[in-house]
Amino acid sequence: MSEVKKPLEIVFMPGCFDDFDGTQEELDEMIAQIHQMASTGELMEKSTPIDIEALADSLTDEEIEVLMSQLDDVDKIENLGNINRNLQ
Repeated sequence: MSEVKKPLEIVFMPGCFDDFDGTQEELDEMIAQIHQMASTGELMEKSTPIDIEALADSLTDEEIEVLMSQLDDVDKIENLGNINRNLQ
């Protein structure tokens, strides 16, 4: 039996572009490119696997704490749905 691949879902967390240095038009274009790459499979083809153990070994305790806090934030807002944000 052939396995049907579910399309890759791209979710941008609130605040992920707060430090983006560009115009709203540039941000919209970049987001559209990311979605296009996901739909064609190009995003996965160009991605690089991360060795989590090697990454953890390279981080300080403070950096690990920050990452864990961010993961906790993801869990908290996971069920809020798609929140649309624009640059100010």
